[in-house]
Amino acid sequence: MSPHIPHQLTGQMPAPWAVAVLALAWGTFQSSALPRMAECGVSCSKGFICKSRMNRNIANSFCQAPPTPVSRSVLEALTLSTAMKCASRSGCSLHLRVHASLRLLESLRGLEVCSMSLDTQETQCQSVWVPRASRRQQVQQQLQVRFDCFEVGVAQRLHVTLTTVPHFCGVQLDQLYRVEDCSDEDVGRHVADCSARKLSYWVNRRRKAFEVQVSGTPGDTDYYVRLCLRGFTCEDAGPPVRVKASRGSRNVSLPYSQELPCLCLEGWSATPDAVRSQVCPFEDDLEVLWDDVRYHPGSQALSWEPACPVNGHISLCRRPWPGAPCHELEHSAREAQGTVRYPLVDTQPQLCLKFSSRLNFWVRCPFAGRRFPAWKMTVEPGPSQGLLRAAFLSPGPARFQARLCHRRATGRPACHRRLETTPLLPAVSDPAEDTVSAVVDIPQDEACAPDICIQSLGVWGTGCWWPQ
Repeated sequence: MSPHIPHQLTGQMPAPWAVAVLALAWGTFQSSALPRMAECGVSCSKGFICKSRMNRNIANSFCQAPPTPVSRSVLEALTLSTAMKCASRSGCSLHLRVHASLRLLESLRGLEVCSMSLDTQETQCQSVWVPRASRRQQVQQQLQVRFDCFEVGVAQRLHVTLTTVPHFCGVQLDQLYRVEDCSDEDVGRHVADCSARKLSYWVNRRRKAFEVQVSGTPGDTDYYVRLCLRGFTCEDAGPPVRVKASRGSRNVSLPYSQELPCLCLEGWSATPDAVRSQVCPFEDDLEVLWDDVRYHPGSQALSWEPACPVNGHISLCRRPWPGAPCHELEHSAREAQGTVRYPLVDTQPQLCLKFSSRLNFWVRCPFAGRRFPAWKMTVEPGPSQGLLRAAFLSPGPARFQARLCHRRATGRPACHRRLETTPLLPAVSDPAEDTVSAVVDIPQDEACAPDICIQSLGVWGTGCWWPQ
């Protein structure tokens, strides 16, 4: 399929068997519509007397040690879904529906659910507790609770936590949840925040651009589209483009530099507090992030500095030979959040990094196929005729020595003449760039004699340059 053409359905007459398939697909769509609710509320499993309270702060966030050991398994389930509440005039709103269950102990009074928006940091909490008289009769029984009064927005990203009341340390369940966006047929038709204006796009990989088409109906407002890098917030990856409502449709091209999993297309109406819809076409293409490995020879540190935030784990592992299983090194596991750094790493070819996410795992062996030199040497024509100048570059202050050596048939070169190097004061520059630390001028006729090399000795190792 050409990268310029979006996915489309052709308008041909279906065969009889295709009609059956279409009917099955329509039935599937009907059953995939969001469940409706008349009123929000809290309900408990049969036989329990429950009381509830809603608040908008994390009142139960500080944990305490339990009087007797309490296992995390007393929180038996946390299930999330979206429901729709519709009014005749104002359209429909979306609500997070939470199903939770708890095995009631003598030290527990109930449970609490908190939902935090990752976009606005607004937090809503709702707690349920069982009165003491009823609780005594139901110790070790399963308490099931359904909450559906968490009103949420289109495409909102949520972090949901389930804790005990009181909140005992280490007894907690967490889930990330994304609310359906306007591309969902049911949401797009019934939620007022999904305006009549429609946005479609396709990725033009040859031009490295998002080709966006915005269309609408008379009376629509202007519309904004932009590219952003999604992290804690979605930061600009280019200026927003305003699409005028005066035109029936308009095509917009938004160029990008790299296909990253956090690169998103965002659109919103030009009205105050408009809901923003996001789509991230490459969000499952995590493998590109595993190449962001850096080695810092001065500190001998190996670091992973991803261009996008990612949920997962990273660890050091040892792979005895290519294709063999990579055995994780003890105590090397880290959360893949931000930059991960391992100090004092030996550059062994068998040393690798293992990345694990919800989708898969990948192994990278940065020292197997390429070198990470601690310093470099360059040789160029010297300041006067008949001289060669060798310059030693390093990422930090260093001392160097140089000698002329003679190549032997076997073993190491035989080095006979020591050369005086001239140290240079480090210039003010980008700390990530190599700077010239020392230079030495060598007679060209000596350096270019048969089987002669210039050997340099730095604080991190030895290298030899052979004139061509």
